[in-house]
Amino acid sequence: MSKVKFTREEALQFHLEPTPGKWEVKATVPMTTQRDLSLAYSPGVAVPCEDIAANPELAYDYTNKGNLVAVISNGTAVLGLGNLGALGGKPVMEGKAVLFKRFADVNSIDIELDTEDPDEFCRAVKLMGPTFGGINLEDIKAPECFIIEQRLKEEMDIPVFHDDQHGTAVICAAGLMNALHLSGKKIEDVKIVLNGAGAAGIACIELLKSMGAKHDNCIVCDTKGVIYQGRTEGMNQWKSAHAVATDLRTLEEAMHGADVFLGVSAKGAVTQEMVTNMAENPVIFAMANPDPEITPEEAHEVRPDAIVATGRSDYPNQVNNVLGFPYLFRGALDIHARAINDEMKIACAKALAELAREDVPDEVGLAYGKTLAFGRDYIIPTPFDPRLISRIPPAVAKAGMTTGVARRPIIDMDAYTERLKGRMDPTTPMLRSINNRARAAQARMIFAEGDDPRVLRAAVMYQRSGFGKALVVGRESDVKQKLEEAGLADAVREIEVVNAGNTRHLQSYKDFLYERLQRKGMDRQDIHRLAARDRHVFGALMLAHGHGDGLVTGATRKSAHVMKLVNHVFDADAKHGAAGVTAILHNGKVVLISDTLVHEWPNEEDLATIAERAADVARHLGLDPRVAFVSFSTFGYPLSERAEKMHIAPKVLDRRGVNFEYEGEMTVDVALNEKAREAYPFQRLTGPANILVVPARHSASISVKLMQEMAGATVIGPILAGVDHSIQICSTSMTANDILNMAVLAACKVG
Repeated sequence: MSKVKFTREEALQFHLEPTPGKWEVKATVPMTTQRDLSLAYSPGVAVPCEDIAANPELAYDYTNKGNLVAVISNGTAVLGLGNLGALGGKPVMEGKAVLFKRFADVNSIDIELDTEDPDEFCRAVKLMGPTFGGINLEDIKAPECFIIEQRLKEEMDIPVFHDDQHGTAVICAAGLMNALHLSGKKIEDVKIVLNGAGAAGIACIELLKSMGAKHDNCIVCDTKGVIYQGRTEGMNQWKSAHAVATDLRTLEEAMHGADVFLGVSAKGAVTQEMVTNMAENPVIFAMANPDPEITPEEAHEVRPDAIVATGRSDYPNQVNNVLGFPYLFRGALDIHARAINDEMKIACAKALAELAREDVPDEVGLAYGKTLAFGRDYIIPTPFDPRLISRIPPAVAKAGMTTGVARRPIIDMDAYTERLKGRMDPTTPMLRSINNRARAAQARMIFAEGDDPRVLRAAVMYQRSGFGKALVVGRESDVKQKLEEAGLADAVREIEVVNAGNTRHLQSYKDFLYERLQRKGMDRQDIHRLAARDRHVFGALMLAHGHGDGLVTGATRKSAHVMKLVNHVFDADAKHGAAGVTAILHNGKVVLISDTLVHEWPNEEDLATIAERAADVARHLGLDPRVAFVSFSTFGYPLSERAEKMHIAPKVLDRRGVNFEYEGEMTVDVALNEKAREAYPFQRLTGPANILVVPARHSASISVKLMQEMAGATVIGPILAGVDHSIQICSTSMTANDILNMAVLAACKVG
């Protein structure tokens, strides 16, 4: 997997748009009427206030405390960048907060404290304790981080967890369990060398010792060499706890005969000679970021028998904290834990290790462009494994219950596991699956409108995200200038610019087009103008001749006009069964609406075809199609000539014998609402419809735009379905990200 590239400008734009920062606050209760306000605030709010004052445990029932974690830092050790200060670290803390939400549905807020004084820091955090269900400390330098965490753990009755220490330790322990399993070694027997005696290093060695590693078998090194008994230079109480009686003085000496190397230090700290001197089947966790102590290539060159892990996503076996902290807190919050203890951390590590030994879902392999199976290059699960949410928190919760830190133990663990699966937004795996399939397809994508900066940014993102080759239709000088203006000057050499002047295929394109249009009033001159000067037509001709695998167009012209141009090259009209399907993603639900692009006023036969096209798209998106033909009437009432075709369309599908659920005609509430559907026990849908076939293109367009503008729904499409080649038509209001999504759909051949 190649490293994803981005520029400084792209990173800044990501944090600037659509609004500055990475998260916002939304109300979870209605706030529209005076009654709502009276319940949310005074006087209704007094009732839970009095109950909580009498019984503090009820805060977990009546407030968001039970699903709220604070990410707190003073910015003294931000990433690998050093002391950037509280404000300089805020983008990282916001990022951590959204990772909590994305991976474990934990609400999180970032708090930056402008002090380097441990006493002030601890006092501030302790005073905020009633607000939160847990505290995630982040990016605080050693040794202050040890002092701060220890004091807060003693003084607070909620979990306090410094992720830079224990997050790394948990994932490291999980990987090491499996590496030793593959090497045929036991943790109590192996000689472990740790390089880097900061927060993460000390936490790693302490957790491994609590799992059975022998004190005398663990050699800890820092910038001044081995930490041995009697050493005085550069020592503190946390290092002294791991000093051993030894004559070894340097990392090089310590590496002789070592079974395991753990690095949380600096690039290049380990040489090939050191690796050569390690024991048989050595385990090397080179976790320095962004560059490891030794690269896997360098290690394997001298020791093919080595198992190597790093902190990087572009190498196998990534030690990634996101595998740990979201799920540790999820499990701890769900038992209203007083702390996250060693037993909970070990349970997390063991659950991760066990998960890596199981068969890997295909969608996970697709994300990484290869088949993943337990072995030397796969000892740790990947962050995108959908099973993590339902496997790790129960293990953590059980350990917390067993060790007595649970205020409210979970009675039915099976039901809890099922609830965890439901916590994740189903649209997330759907979108991830599309991205994974696109990455596997490596499609050559034609971006027809190289004169538009949004299209150019999308083309660059497509290629840099590893989806495949971007082919941009435009003039070289124009493309170069617009990329430079967008801060993407370095991308000029990456993408391929194609036009009528630099292709050797223009004549064959014109011959093909003349053959199609000569009896439609087009002469040779008309054909030349179309093929050589119209980018939409030129892009379509490239696709028709196999000079690209997909086409994205329409960002600069009205869709009806673009469809007319594309139809010069392809049969992409209503007569040939094409249809437009738009996906609406909102509040964790996906509904497809069609036809939003092709049919102006479809009859019942057209409507049946539209339903079939939409069902194809639904399956491509990983949905089990359930079609509702919607109208203002339900099963013939009120009677209306205009609704009659919606009544007949299901009968057309009966005749065609299709293999998906469908029903109609019905109003939208009956289609989507379980309760409303109960009034019609004869209807055939087994659940809410996920495809709405509407009477006409204008009603489809109104529905989509209304959801987009009033409800803030995410809209993908319209997806052009029913055409032999993979073409996606954008709308003029799309952003660069929207255009990229359309390219990804085209790469997956959705529709």
